[in-house]
Amino acid sequence: MSLSLSKGEGLSLKKADGTNLSKITLGLGWDAVARKGFFGGGGEIDLDASIILFDGSKKDIDIVYFGQQTSRDGAIRHSGDNLTGEGDGDDEQIVVDLSRLDRAVQSGVLVITSYSGQKFDQVKNVHARVLDESVSGSPELVRYNLAAGGAHTASIVAKFEREGLGWKFTAIGNAANGKTPQKIVADAQAAL
Repeated sequence: MSLSLSKGEGLSLKKADGTNLSKITLGLGWDAVARKGFFGGGGEIDLDASIILFDGSKKDIDIVYFGQQTSRDGAIRHSGDNLTGEGDGDDEQIVVDLSRLDRAVQSGVLVITSYSGQKFDQVKNVHARVLDESVSGSPELVRYNLAAGGAHTASIVAKFEREGLGWKFTAIGNAANGKTPQKIVADAQAAL
């Protein structure tokens, strides 16, 4: 059974038996808002999911995005760029092997940016979810549905951070402006 988070809420990333999760998938999805007019339809929305990694002093040390689909330590893999946002479910996924992350990584911030400059008032049903990759079928553990859009080009969606020997996932949902994750590092850092 999946847990639904609200902005600011968090969840320890643990299995049902209380042991720490070792591998997760972060799924992000969105839909285009229907256009007004004769033909309707939502059109194509090109948003990009990324993870900005930080060390213990909150310095950015790596970014996984459509232009660098694997982290330097090989523990994070991006599914690739979805240019339209079409279809149901996740539009982009990022697999994180928590057990292989470099010890210098203390947190990761999940962000969505609009490389083409489309505003978030043009999208709806934006969600982030965590899937447990240690179980057959990769069940959804937690879901965070972001609030309605606005006139911004990026969103600081959520973060995962070390918690003892495990990890914690926290919903954020802050608006930002920047077409690439490199342009919103300071916004992501402020959420730590």
